[in-house]
Amino acid sequence: MTHGVIHLENDYSEGAHPAILARLADENLRARSGYGADDACESAAARIRGAIGRDDADVHFLIGGTSANLIALAAFLRPHEAIVCTEQAHINVHETGAIEASGHKSLPFPTTDGKLTPSMIEQLYAKHVDEHMVKPRVAYISNATELGTVYTRGELYALKDCCAKLNLLLYMDGARLGAALAASDVDWSDLPRCLDAFYIGGTKNGALFGEAMVILNESLKPDFRYLIKQRGGMLAKGFLLGYQFDVLFEGGLYLDIARRANGIADGLRGVLAAKGARFLADTRTNMLFPILPDAWIAKLRERFAFHDAERVSSTESAVRLVTSWATPESVVTEFERCVNQLR
Repeated sequence: MTHGVIHLENDYSEGAHPAILARLADENLRARSGYGADDACESAAARIRGAIGRDDADVHFLIGGTSANLIALAAFLRPHEAIVCTEQAHINVHETGAIEASGHKSLPFPTTDGKLTPSMIEQLYAKHVDEHMVKPRVAYISNATELGTVYTRGELYALKDCCAKLNLLLYMDGARLGAALAASDVDWSDLPRCLDAFYIGGTKNGALFGEAMVILNESLKPDFRYLIKQRGGMLAKGFLLGYQFDVLFEGGLYLDIARRANGIADGLRGVLAAKGARFLADTRTNMLFPILPDAWIAKLRERFAFHDAERVSSTESAVRLVTSWATPESVVTEFERCVNQLR
C-alpha cells in the first residue's frame, strides 16, 4: 500500500480495464466508419444481444448515464407524460433537472431502500386522474439503486406485471447493472422479459466511458438515432464505445469484474460490522453506507477519500464507500488496520 489517500469515492476513479486499453491500442490506427456505424459497434451489439437472448433488441452506444437517461426518457414520452420514480432516483436528484428541462415531470415516491414497488407505482398513478395533471407513463428504476440495494427476480417481475396492468413502460437505469446482477438472482435473460428498455453501464464497470442502451419494445425503436443526434449524444468516434463493450462482453468480463468490486466491498463491510457499525441500507453491491460517529469519520478521512451520504443524528452521519474493479485487495487490510484504531 502507498501512504497516500486511498480513493473510495466512486467506481470510476480509475481509467479502464487493461483489456480495454489493449484493444484500443491495437486498433488505434485502424480507420473506421463514424457515429457507431462500424463493425466494432456491430460486434459489441451482437454480444449484448447474445447475452440477453434477444436477437431483435436494438442496441445503441451512448456517452454517459445522464445523457442516456435524458435521450431515452425524452424519446419515450409524449409532452404531457411523466416518470414515476423514487425520491433517491438519479434522474430526480443528481442530473441537474435534465428530465424536467426536456419538458417532463418526475413523480418521486419516498423510500428507505431506494427501490420502487408496485404499491408505490399504484399510489402515484391513482393521484393523476385527468388532463389537469401530468399522465404517468414510465416507471423508472435504478439497479443497483442509488443506495446500493438490488432488485430480486421476483420484485422485477412484480414491477413488470404492475406496469403492464397500468399501461406503463418500465425503464431501468443500469449505471451499476454489473454490480446488481453479480449480487442478485436476476439473470441477463430476465431483463428483456421485464423491461421495455434499459442501459448497461460501462463508465462505472471498467470502461473509460460509455453506456449501452438496449431497446426491446418495438414502439420505442423508430428514429432513436435521430434523437441521439439531436440531443448531442452521438459520438463521431463511436467505434471507441464499440471496442470497449466488445471487450466487456467477451468471455464474461463484465460480470467478472463486477463480482470482484462487490467482493472488495464485502471485505470492507465485514470490517465495519465487526466494529459494530450500523448501515443506512442493507447492500451486497460495491456501495455501502455505514453510519459512523463524526470523530471516526474525521479520523478515517486522514487515510481514505469518500463522500458524505446523510446526517443521521447530532453526532453521526452515514457515509458512502464505493469500490471498483481496480480497488486492490490490500485496501481491505489497510481499512481494517485503521478501523481497529478507532475509539
